Amino acid sequence: MEVKTIANLATTIATTATNQAVGVAVLKKAMDVQASSAAAMLEALPPATGVNNPPHLGQNIDITA
Repeated sequence: MEVKTIANLATTIATTATNQAVGVAVLKKAMDVQASSAAAMLEALPPATGVNNPPHLGQNIDITA
């Protein structure tokens, strides 16, 4: 092999490793932003209200229907 070929290969490997590291960092940041957005959306939801059914509803199950 020529020295030029070895140098090109080393440069390519280094560039690929750097590109992968940057890609992983961007992916992690995007996941953090999505998690933050989801948490904000959940915080914005109004609190759940209790069910105002009469006391006789929900006490029996009709198993012969």
